[in-house]
Amino acid sequence: MKPIKKICCIGAGYVGGPTMAVIAKNCPNLEVEVVDINESRIKAWNDTNLDNLPVFEPGLSEILKDVRNKNLTFSTNVEYSIKKSDMIFISVNTPIKKKGMGAGQTSDLRWVESCARQISQSAKGHTIVVEKSTLPVKTAQTIKEILDSPSINNSNEDRTFSVLSNPEFLAEGTAISDLVNPDRVLIGGDDLEAMNALKEIYIKWVPESKIIFTNLWSSELSKLSANAFLAQRISSINSLSAICEVTGAEIGDVSDAVGMDSRIGSKFLKAGPGFGGSCFKKDILNLVYLSRFYGLNEVADFWQETVEINSWQKTRIYKEIVARLFGNLADKKIAILGFAFKENTNDTRESPAIDICKNLLDEGAFLNIHDCKVNEETIDKDLCRKKSSNRKMWACKKDVYSVFEDAHAVILMTEWSIYKTLDWEKILPVVKQPFWVFDTRLIVNPKVIKNLGINLWQLGNGMNQ
Repeated sequence: MKPIKKICCIGAGYVGGPTMAVIAKNCPNLEVEVVDINESRIKAWNDTNLDNLPVFEPGLSEILKDVRNKNLTFSTNVEYSIKKSDMIFISVNTPIKKKGMGAGQTSDLRWVESCARQISQSAKGHTIVVEKSTLPVKTAQTIKEILDSPSINNSNEDRTFSVLSNPEFLAEGTAISDLVNPDRVLIGGDDLEAMNALKEIYIKWVPESKIIFTNLWSSELSKLSANAFLAQRISSINSLSAICEVTGAEIGDVSDAVGMDSRIGSKFLKAGPGFGGSCFKKDILNLVYLSRFYGLNEVADFWQETVEINSWQKTRIYKEIVARLFGNLADKKIAILGFAFKENTNDTRESPAIDICKNLLDEGAFLNIHDCKVNEETIDKDLCRKKSSNRKMWACKKDVYSVFEDAHAVILMTEWSIYKTLDWEKILPVVKQPFWVFDTRLIVNPKVIKNLGINLWQLGNGMNQ
């Protein structure tokens, strides 16, 4: 097998951009190119102002300063990049299908299939194709069949392919540190030579003991399983938050006590309004679909409940807000602090804030929304996908204190650090009375809030109900 000199990554999103940046940083001998048919996204990646990147991740802009336009480039010339590359990563979006068989559960693989077809038609010589997108089990077989299909690859040229699975295990907000110091790098395949070629890239900065070889199907299933386990922990602690509220217990105390058990550990035991992001819900639903397909209905029911609890948590919070504001939100102004699904990211996909805000708008509330990284255009798309009057019922505020003007309540939705240090004495004179603080992230100090005479509802805190 020829040495790897040029890498192409199809897909310039949350995974492709940061992953290729870290590879370029640690492998200066490699030529790395990220390609995407979305011209505006590529333009943003090439913007000289690094504040305009399409992806916000702490540490990403510093890496791009070192490698962009050196051995890392961003382009819309997909076909040319495929032709010149020895290894191609597929890192495109795989959302849940909206129509047809498996709608609402299994992933829509149209873009993965499109990539495979384009690779089959444009690649030269032997090419290693790497699954980087989060995919259902057995997707590699689909890619293999497309790449090897004589009806697609009808050129007289000698084109051959090896297909590997190399799932990402990134948490948004910490993606760069996750890439620089990963818990593990999983490489699934049946071509040992190709697997070693990919290993030689990672070994430039990842200890060999962390690089694991598996077969293709174990690799694909491991990614879905990891996300399902993490989401399950969040749904579990969130279910307990409701018990805490009615019994007088405090969810923080319960989380600490449970997390100190060495068999369980403390990570992902922080209660909140629900999990979000592009992967958790999608991956669990893929497991549900896979289980039902093979007749494992009890397994499917088990994982389905993790998603149901997540939806229930968002609805439960919304109902608490309405009830405490006298059952009426018409003509009331509510401040929303945070719209991203978590801190240190500008990603709003499956953010709990979206459903909660939509429900509040349906109740007739006016929303003042602030987020440290999510822009007004994104909020508009998330809240106004269908023609409605919602757009007139909310405003995006750049100054965090301006969201409180004439507000009847504030809902803390995202754990941005700026929200932890708010000057409540400065806020109190500009709000309507009685004023409520709904803290879904356990950010505020209850003593400070109550000493100012402000009403407080805090998720999972039975002492403040």
